[in-house]
Amino acid sequence: MFHLRASLVSLLAAAVLVGCSSGGSASKTPEPVAPANTDGRCDAGNAGFVVGKPASADLLEQARKASGAQLARILKPTDAITLEYRSERLNLHADDKGIVNRVNCG
Repeated sequence: MFHLRASLVSLLAAAVLVGCSSGGSASKTPEPVAPANTDGRCDAGNAGFVVGKPASADLLEQARKASGAQLARILKPTDAITLEYRSERLNLHADDKGIVNRVNCG
């Protein structure tokens, strides 16, 4: 009886794990892969692909993942910004029209 229960529990666990796996849906643009061995610190060089594109929440998240940063923000010319440096934060600088023109960490 114990073996039957153990087998059923194992089968149930496998079914749950299969249900949680992604189906690999196709997206419009391939998402950049975050660098291996990331420790949460930002590497703006990996997010340079966003320069020249319209700033958006989706683009910000793609850039954040690619840079390995924990935090990210879009900065416009009229935004007030703080002066503290945070190595885990990515900044996308956008012009008046909302086009990203510079990427840096801090």
